[in-house]
Amino acid sequence: MINSIKIIVLYLLFVCHVSCTQHQLEGKITKVNASDLKATTTHGPVGITRNIIQDKKGMMWMASFRGVYKYDGTFFTNMTKSLTSSRFYSILEDTKGNLWFGTVGADASGVYRYDGKSYENFTTAQGLLNNEVSSIYEDTDGTFWFGVSGGFSFFDGSSFQNFIIDENGIHEDKTGKTFAKRQSFKHTVNSILKDDKGVLWIATGDKTYQYNQEKTIVMTHDRKPFYNVRVLVKDSNGSIWLGGPHGLWRCQNNAFSNFSKTIVSSIVEDASGAIWLGSAKNGVTPKWDLSQLRSNAVRTEYSQGVTIPNLPMIFGLSASRDGNIWLATFEGVFRYDGKTMKSFNKTK
Repeated sequence: MINSIKIIVLYLLFVCHVSCTQHQLEGKITKVNASDLKATTTHGPVGITRNIIQDKKGMMWMASFRGVYKYDGTFFTNMTKSLTSSRFYSILEDTKGNLWFGTVGADASGVYRYDGKSYENFTTAQGLLNNEVSSIYEDTDGTFWFGVSGGFSFFDGSSFQNFIIDENGIHEDKTGKTFAKRQSFKHTVNSILKDDKGVLWIATGDKTYQYNQEKTIVMTHDRKPFYNVRVLVKDSNGSIWLGGPHGLWRCQNNAFSNFSKTIVSSIVEDASGAIWLGSAKNGVTPKWDLSQLRSNAVRTEYSQGVTIPNLPMIFGLSASRDGNIWLATFEGVFRYDGKTMKSFNKTK
């Protein structure tokens, strides 16, 4: 019975997750001094860790359901111990060196911007569409796209432009509408990015879209929509990688190629151009693997590299500059150095 409950919980964790009207910032932006929030430990976050990145200074940052942690190579510091929300889901370092953290759950409090000294909090009070922020993306113009429950928000630093996703597709909001509650998982944005042509790719719990001001396209493979794509990644060659229940796909020059039929939850490209993915075979009790696709010299063809099996459910991956692969998982943070897998969970 306990195993059955655990399986159901794991499944739900996997599944659930411009010419526009501008909404000027109206509500007061909360600002919190970061020094009041820190707590240093010798281990990483315990339990669910959704995403992980390396900043420009070489620090590793982890968004977890116990807060945002920073790792300096020796110690872990919970950087958000006393903030309103404890469940952090998405994370981004912008081109100016600021860090952005998105929150989810019953106590979701929008998105936080951290400048190294203090946090600024943006919520529906300032015009964000929903306080549950599942993805964050900065485009080449230095503007931000927040994927939320029910759609996505565009933020240029002074105002929000909101877009609602429903059964009929994507609609620009012109009324200043915001959502106080979580919307259907089908309309939650799992991942968002812009391709080299400036077209937005939006992956939701239901369909995956290409969107610009002129039209919306539902992306398909084998005449079927890409369903519940969990992650979109643009590689150094400009190709778009998609991972989800349908497997691993690459879109290159408007042509799709399939590389794997297994469930894919996370993708990252390392410095050599190799693609790493967290994946699992379908089954009652899926086992999760970290695997690698090696690229050839022109980064258009790939061969199977290493595979490390029997890992906890993998939510996010990061390739650090020292060649390590970092994993954000159901059981905290792991690091693979090319030979061994190290856990930073104190219970391991």
